[in-house]
Amino acid sequence: MAQLTRGERIQLMLSPEELTAIDDFRFKRRMPSRASAIRELMKRGLAAEGFEEANYGATSGEYGVTGKTPPGRAGR
Repeated sequence: MAQLTRGERIQLMLSPEELTAIDDFRFKRRMPSRASAIRELMKRGLAAEGFEEANYGATSGEYGVTGKTPPGRAGR
């Protein structure tokens, strides 16, 4: 059996709508798990252009998967 090299675990709270968006992405691309879909989305997001520096005092609640685009996210 292959040794896993992913030693860190993070907890991510999602709304039902956000989870549906991730699941839709996953199933459309026939990905094996939510984790693989989230890693792919993170890879794409990190490679994307158009994200400005976050505004001072911004909260994590301003950065959702679906819905309104917060200040500092041009073109997203």
